[in-house]
Amino acid sequence: MRDGDALSRISPARQDEVGLNEQWARVRARLQAEVGEVEYRTWLKQVALAGVAGDEVTVILPTRFLRDWVNKEYGELITAFWQAENPAIRNVEIRTGTQTRGTAPSLAEASAPVQALAPAAAPAQPARPDSAAPLDQRFTFDTFVVGKPNEFAYACARRVAEAPATPGFNPLFLYGGVGLGKTHLMHAIAWELSNRGNGRAPASVAYMSAEKFMYRFINALRSQSTLEFKNELRSVDVLMIDDLQFLIGKDNTQEEFFHTFNALVDAGKQIVISADKSPSDLSGLEDRLRTRLGCGMVADLHATTFELRYSILEAKAQRAGVEVPAKVLEFLARKITTNNRELEGALNRLVAHANLFNRPLTMETAHEVLHDVLRAHDRKISIQEIQKKVSEHYNIRVSEMSSARRARNIARPRQIAMYLAKQLTSKSLPDIGRHFGDRDHTTVMHAVNRVTELIAQDVAFAEDVDLLRRTLES
Repeated sequence: MRDGDALSRISPARQDEVGLNEQWARVRARLQAEVGEVEYRTWLKQVALAGVAGDEVTVILPTRFLRDWVNKEYGELITAFWQAENPAIRNVEIRTGTQTRGTAPSLAEASAPVQALAPAAAPAQPARPDSAAPLDQRFTFDTFVVGKPNEFAYACARRVAEAPATPGFNPLFLYGGVGLGKTHLMHAIAWELSNRGNGRAPASVAYMSAEKFMYRFINALRSQSTLEFKNELRSVDVLMIDDLQFLIGKDNTQEEFFHTFNALVDAGKQIVISADKSPSDLSGLEDRLRTRLGCGMVADLHATTFELRYSILEAKAQRAGVEVPAKVLEFLARKITTNNRELEGALNRLVAHANLFNRPLTMETAHEVLHDVLRAHDRKISIQEIQKKVSEHYNIRVSEMSSARRARNIARPRQIAMYLAKQLTSKSLPDIGRHFGDRDHTTVMHAVNRVTELIAQDVAFAEDVDLLRRTLES
């Protein structure tokens, strides 16, 4: 009997760990010989065996990008080599996942159903109208990082998720700049309401952008199906409209939204809205709509602090199972201050590059991989600009920065300006001193040390200095 015939009668799921790993080792060796050392090291070295189920083998890669590339370019080759090793194998599934470096899958892992090897399944999409957008499984309350800039909005979102249509919280209006977490909180509310337990029935949730609301309304007008459109949206338990500012200048759509809004609120249904500005600042919306939007709970998400950005990066790295040096996280949190999406995108890019090319996550790698992103954020801050901002903040004249006056209300802002000049510019201590009335570098050093001490001792003072820093960096 031929070896292949004997092997084909044995289910892969029942092969012992040694036999399975030996087959995988031979497949890897054939891949390396086929594609060459450089190509193998770049794309295939990180392919790891996860296990088998019936006639299907599962291999894993650490990133979706790498998974998609290997599946497209090498999927058929990997399958062919596996089938040559074991004719019982009919399919090779390539998925994302992690495995401890240098270890083989255990026998339990190798014999387990493939479903157990995949990432945790996403919760089922909630009941929703056909016109509503799907929800992002990543955007839950568990993955939302809370800090001072967003804690009030988070608390309001939690309250709505626990008790929708509560007086004072309907509508809930979330506003803030791009990438600060508005959409994340809206999706988190929707997931919570659609997966309620303790005997409470899941809520019917309709989440969509204001742009999609407008296009659905226009299509309903064209197809003479406005009644179906109205009934569809007014039958839900929760209506969520993202980026409401898009409706500015669209009078007919505003009119329809106003009536939908009133119908749902009157029926005791929950409304959640997001926009880039507060209702009172959304010039271009009808006054009656602005008034209605502001009659519930209005919560803003402020620009992130360094501490919050660091926490977001740290949490994302932990969820991805990636160890990122603290210095790299701190560097990214200080350099990329605009919004969370760009911050997370930079981390994803850095981690993907390190995985693809098997490089350590170092400061050197960060500078090399993110050079274009960092250049865009590397705005030059001048000492004159620092002096102007600090003077405005403490209501003193800019000329006082260079004067000889030592009154406390002058000297302390001057010291803060020196401290910020040292932190935010590349100027030397003597250079900074020259901008402050030709003061000696030891005076600047004393100012920096004194402000550092006060930041550690006085929380209010530290927040004041941090506010100035963020204002200058924005």
